[in-house]
Amino acid sequence: MSKIPVYLMPGLAASTAIFERIVLPEDVFEIHLLEWEIPLEKESLTDYAKRIADKIKHPNPVLIGVSFGGILVQEMAKHIDARKVIIISSVKSNLEFPRRLKIAKSTKAYKLIPMSLILNIESLAKFSFGEKVNQRLKLYERFLSVRDIGYLNWAVEQVILWDRTVVDKNVIHIHGDMDDVFPIKYIKNCIVVKGGTHLMILNKYKWMNENLPAIILNSKQNTDRLL
Repeated sequence: MSKIPVYLMPGLAASTAIFERIVLPEDVFEIHLLEWEIPLEKESLTDYAKRIADKIKHPNPVLIGVSFGGILVQEMAKHIDARKVIIISSVKSNLEFPRRLKIAKSTKAYKLIPMSLILNIESLAKFSFGEKVNQRLKLYERFLSVRDIGYLNWAVEQVILWDRTVVDKNVIHIHGDMDDVFPIKYIKNCIVVKGGTHLMILNKYKWMNENLPAIILNSKQNTDRLL
């Protein structure tokens, strides 16, 4: 029996190292890691998604994306036949955006974010307050792999301007009830991970390893029972 190919897409600017603790049974699944590439000049999210989808070499893969990676795999699914699309700590449409992202879109305030500051972890540390923030900065320093300002400007804009309003009902959504980027109160029809934050791919990996195999293998109807 051939193994099920599972392609993992990390979050915005993150490296594939965020999946280092994700382990699926090797006799059933074959994990492949997708990485961010620098977007071409004025490249649309649709064209970018097609470019990344072209890197998939197996028929009917499982696509799993975290955060912005979750948005991307939904766009990739327009270009390939996927066995299953699973998003983690993400959104299924822009209707699930928190109010601040909607305001950022209408005011274009996102254009004022100094991306160079995000790239300079030491500068960010000077502006941070409290141990919790510093712990997150340490995580960013370890897992932030794409330090290109052009990419960051492009990626932030693609998230905020994402135009999907109709949810793909086949998408399986896993979300933490303590996510501070995409608060659970705006999310509908998801598998809730108690205590899960936006970074739960890192600290709720045991839950992922225990539940992802069944979520991948089960029918949509059976998975819906987890909602």
